[in-house]
Amino acid sequence: MTLQENVSLKPYNTFGLDVSARYFTTFSSPEVLKEALQHPAAGQNIRILGGGSNILLTGDVNGFVLKNEVMGISVVDEDKEHIYVKAGAGENWHQFVLHCIEHNYAGIENLSLIPGNVGASPMQNIGAYGVEVKDVFHQLEAYHLQELMPRTFNREECRFGYRESVFKREHRNQYVITSVTYRLNKTPKFNTSYGAIQQELEKMGVTDLSIKAVSEAVINIRTAKLPDPREVGNAGSFFKNPQVPDAQYETLKQQYPSIVAFPGREGHTKLAAGWLIEQCGWKGFRRGDAGCYPKQALVLVNYGTARGEEIYQLSEEIIQSVKTKFGVVLEREVNIV
Repeated sequence: MTLQENVSLKPYNTFGLDVSARYFTTFSSPEVLKEALQHPAAGQNIRILGGGSNILLTGDVNGFVLKNEVMGISVVDEDKEHIYVKAGAGENWHQFVLHCIEHNYAGIENLSLIPGNVGASPMQNIGAYGVEVKDVFHQLEAYHLQELMPRTFNREECRFGYRESVFKREHRNQYVITSVTYRLNKTPKFNTSYGAIQQELEKMGVTDLSIKAVSEAVINIRTAKLPDPREVGNAGSFFKNPQVPDAQYETLKQQYPSIVAFPGREGHTKLAAGWLIEQCGWKGFRRGDAGCYPKQALVLVNYGTARGEEIYQLSEEIIQSVKTKFGVVLEREVNIV
């Protein structure tokens, strides 16, 4: 383990925020992680960093930042219908998706081009275009920060919800995910009805449907409306799509006939947060280098030298305006540090 002091985290977060960590190191295995956690610098303020794609750093981290670089992809089991693929938490998510497509492991093609690493996929229960990680999740291995012991979590123990899991609630900041095993399909079960996938496939001239074609369609759609973090700092969707009681949705629909909505959990309707934000006039808004992306109002961006506090303040103003206009409270999907 190599311990560094006063390290800039700008290369390690997709917002490109130039804040520093008092102490910084990387770990490539549970054994190296244990060594790091036993270092005197560890103390109480420990932050685990993955791909840095779902985090807003609002200031310097006066503590110990450990970057997860546990790698490796392997098939660990299979049955008649499924293949079980284990990936290190430090693997890039999109590269993992492409690896599975190359080997004809189906089930996560709709999740192409989502930024971040494998370890964040169950923590956030990432999802897109009608598919969520919980649909293909088998189990994960995690390491307890205080007890210094490994533990395996199955699907039920993760208690997945909409863009959340037990690791964002009861076990928040208690465990480090080191690997995830997915139960993927040997025979594809295509999901092309959500969003503009079917239209994009037709535009591409696809007549023989495949998981590769679905992945390419998703990549095309995302590329067209979402900024590349390498060019414009962002963390993807900043807000969750809110779910409101069906009765409230019906009232809103009477007032705003063009409101965009989807089926939610029982008795609820999921509203498109991007539509709500756009109706409040925020789409394309810019104050200094902090802004709301012109092509997708769900995405807050750093055009260069914005500070985390400025982006956070913008998100506060957006939340308040949506609440005032629609009576709906938006929740941030991005973790605030």
